[in-house]
Amino acid sequence: MGGGPIEDHLLCVLPFAIPEDIQEKLRKKFPKIEFSFRETSYPKNHEDLLKQVPNELFNDKTILVTLSTLPPALSDAPHLELVQLFSAGSNHISTHPIYTDSDITITTSSGIHGPQIAEWVVMCALVQSHKYNKLYELQKESRWGKTGASDDYHNVRDMVGQRLGVLGYGSIGRQVARVGKAMGMDVIAFTATPKNTSEERKDAGFVIPGTGDPDGSIPSAWYSGLDKPSLHKFLAQDIDHLLISVPLTAETKHMLSTAEFDILAKSKAHISNIARGQIIDQDAMIAALKDGRLRSAALDVTDPEPLPKESELWTLDNVVVTPHISGVGQAYTDRAFQVLEANLERRERGEKLINVVQRKRGY
Repeated sequence: MGGGPIEDHLLCVLPFAIPEDIQEKLRKKFPKIEFSFRETSYPKNHEDLLKQVPNELFNDKTILVTLSTLPPALSDAPHLELVQLFSAGSNHISTHPIYTDSDITITTSSGIHGPQIAEWVVMCALVQSHKYNKLYELQKESRWGKTGASDDYHNVRDMVGQRLGVLGYGSIGRQVARVGKAMGMDVIAFTATPKNTSEERKDAGFVIPGTGDPDGSIPSAWYSGLDKPSLHKFLAQDIDHLLISVPLTAETKHMLSTAEFDILAKSKAHISNIARGQIIDQDAMIAALKDGRLRSAALDVTDPEPLPKESELWTLDNVVVTPHISGVGQAYTDRAFQVLEANLERRERGEKLINVVQRKRGY
């Protein structure tokens, strides 16, 4: 690609240092784009944000790359055509005028979180099934702890033959499915809309090579729907491990409550929530964890966040709580910029972008 007149003005505003080698690579690969990079701290309030990112910075920009920093008003960015989010979801900007009152294209970094989140899901499940917390306490006390075939450490069931239900078969769900399948699990999938053909089951978003389920061949069965009967049919399939990986929308808020936990009680499922805390009716989940309808839970998200100190979830032996960190890791920044690079290439060629947010759908 040669030079020529500038066709796009891109502003990248992120709350962390943007590696110099990535900046240089983008400038060399896209000479017709004028790049501006700005590192910010997490703003304390709107006034703090304006000090770090003045409104005039947005004035001539056609592309904005950001985690959550947006122009206060549409009039502050009259030329904006594309917002590339560094997050997998878009619900955190869903009340902003860019989302509600414009047709500016919004794309996400969906597809980059699968490997690290899948490892978190497996790690937390094994912590529960292999009694790791008890073993760790023994280690701290310098105690061997093994007493014989009747002790709790012999009561371990491996993953082979267990059923993994993936509630939301997106990029994260596909990678968890891939790992679960490799561990000998049967995988079933639930999606909002039917996936009846091989073409519909393909992953149309960003896929890290060697990960996920690009062609949708892993699940032994597919279920779909936005209504309760469809959801209940899926949950009634003797699920041992339920992964919650749906986006937070009006339809998915409190998607799982008492009725759903009553269904899962048949198999005493372990649940993993890496989506959003509000998808679960938290009080109903706590009750199900305490009375045994749910075997255990791994929660990287809660309602609210941070989880209050007085919450019972902190003290339940069958719960793992982590502070919304399952999706972060050393590769996050590089992979997010790979998504941006892919979309800039497509934009240059006039092709359809990947990971485009469908506002009516909510994600």
